Parts: sequence; structure tokens; C-alpha cells
Amino acid sequence: MSSFIIYPAIDIRGGKCVRLVQGDYNQETVYNDSPLEAAKAWEAQGGAYIHLVDLDGAKAGRPVNDEVIGAIAKGVQVPVQVGGGLRTLDDVKRLLGLGVSRVIIGTAAIEDRAFTEAVLGTYGDRVAIGIDARNGYVATRGWLETSEVKAEELAKELAAKGAETFIFTDISRDGMMQGPNIEAIVSLAKASGRTVIASGGVTVTEDLLNLSGHRGDGVGGAIVGKALYTGSIQLTNALRRIAEQA
Repeated sequence: MSSFIIYPAIDIRGGKCVRLVQGDYNQETVYNDSPLEAAKAWEAQGGAYIHLVDLDGAKAGRPVNDEVIGAIAKGVQVPVQVGGGLRTLDDVKRLLGLGVSRVIIGTAAIEDRAFTEAVLGTYGDRVAIGIDARNGYVATRGWLETSEVKAEELAKELAAKGAETFIFTDISRDGMMQGPNIEAIVSLAKASGRTVIASGGVTVTEDLLNLSGHRGDGVGGAIVGKALYTGSIQLTNALRRIAEQA
């Protein structure tokens, strides 16, 4: 059975580690003044991969927190993936040059297909496609806008263009501590035939166990944010229980 990875999430805004509710920039909680210290803490607890979001970049349409991202990539021994505002090949090349292992293309996957296909063609599995959906339709620009493209259709199209990994977020579940939309996550994995990382709504360890039970369907991991910061999920305990389940 394939592996299942827990990705501790570090959302960066104004150089700090924060969390938003449903992507609302007016509903922010600061969890750590130092994203690097947060990353080191998750690594020390067994985190095998760190998930970074440049919230300022997502809003600006270009990466903003390069200095912080580079410091994290160099400051931990585990791989780091980054999303938020990536719209050009130069931006992608620059972030990968900072030591980032994988970049996440979100809004551009809808708005600039030529760029997305060029990135996939150039960097292959170092690129993940972030699909954020509201009622089954892809949302863009930091969730501020909703497109007319269905999430599963986008995944199928980009899988055909070389995408190997998708990060799927059901916006209605994000930051609400209500559990992930497992049905939609599994459906996307089956539709695309690729690995899907779940994001949004993971609240308790049982959510992770339920998701990891679908490894055979292509669910390869879960991004966990608020639940780790509030302590409703203890990372070391969750990793142990997933290992026992396997």
C-alpha cells in the first residue's frame, strides 16, 4: 500500500505563521511570529513534509515571502512544498532555487493553461496542482473568486498534461473543524487517476485514519493546519496510529 503523509501547514502572512477561516483575510489568528520555528517544531515531532502557503503572494498574484520561505527550506531537513501567487516560470524557478522541493500551482491552473502546461513540462513531479473547490467548482485568487470549471474536469485535463499530484481543498470545510469531504476527495482521485492530498477540515485523528484508509484509491496524504495548532490533533500520535493502521 502506498504511503500516507501528514503535511503540517504553515500559512505565512506579514512574515508570521497565521491561520485564516475559509480564506477570509479578515479572520486571522497569529500562531507563531516565526514560521521557521514552527517548521522546526513540526519536523521535531515527526513531520516528514512541510506545507507552506504564501498568503500575501496568493493575494498579490506573485510570491512575496521569499526570504521566509528560503529560510524554512534551508532550516529543516525534510522537504517543503509552497503555494501562493505562482504565475510565472521565473517565480517557479526562483522558489525551487531557494531549496523548495515542490511548488503548487493554483489560480494559474484555471487562468493560464499555457503557463501551467509549461511548468508541468519543465518540472514534472516537482509541481502539484492545487484545486480549491466551492460546491464542486474551482475557486481562484485566494478563494476570492469562483470559476465555472468543475474540479474533477480540471484534474482530468491536467493529469493528461503530466500532473502527478493534486491538492484538493473543499473551501466550505477549511478552518471550520468539521471534518474533510472524503467523498469529494476520493472522487477526485479516482477521476484523475493521480495522487490527491486532502486539505481543509481535518479536525481529529480519526479524520486522518479515514483518509489514509483510502490510500488504495489514490489519497496520498493530508494537509493539517488549525487542528495541529489548537492541539486537537497531536502529530506524533497521529503518525503512530496511521503507521499501525498500515
